Amino acid sequence: MRILVIEDEKKLANYLKKGLEEHHFAVDTCNDGEEGLFMINSHAYDLVVLDIMLPLMDGFEILRTARKSGLRMPFLLLTAKDAIEDKVRGLDLGADDYLVKPFSFIELTARIRALIRRGKVHYQTKLTVADLSLDLATHRLYRNGETIDLTNKEFALLEFFLRNLNIVLTRTQITEHVWDYNFDSFTNVVDVFVNRLRNKIDKNRETKLIHTIKGVGYIMKEK
Repeated sequence: MRILVIEDEKKLANYLKKGLEEHHFAVDTCNDGEEGLFMINSHAYDLVVLDIMLPLMDGFEILRTARKSGLRMPFLLLTAKDAIEDKVRGLDLGADDYLVKPFSFIELTARIRALIRRGKVHYQTKLTVADLSLDLATHRLYRNGETIDLTNKEFALLEFFLRNLNIVLTRTQITEHVWDYNFDSFTNVVDVFVNRLRNKIDKNRETKLIHTIKGVGYIMKEK
């Protein structure tokens, strides 16, 4: 899943990006409101972490504009203000939750998981197909009882496949949800990572799970 962090404190933005990537999210960051709104309108994000106090355009205006244009992804507000009026204003404008700085990273990830559960993406702790099981809590993959090691990007790719079982996914869709803004969509990186994943979960197994749809993309299904 892909998250946008809009935060003008670059050190904090980079810290959040690194931490969330370790939890297998694809993360983009930007440091002012105008760029943030542009990113929201240009990419398919599953969730936005939004600071209120931003240069050029504040978080309230971003929220108002995004909701007015019909964008429904969850917004988690970050603010140094603890006044009840700011919290109420943010929620009234369409925010789904908020955190007051300073906050713990553990609480941030817990709130993100809660928002994902309540949102359009059904969040489960285990995703399965056939004899394959991906445990999101422990970050472990099993097939027929065997533990398989994955890199962070392979894990994110497999999770996206498992959340979209029996659905044909184009390379563009995979790119939008598994890679960040810096990804070069004109390379064959998606195909490379799909092949790496295949070698780990399908090689030498009777039941193949990842299938190529020629000229379109890929699908994960049991048969």
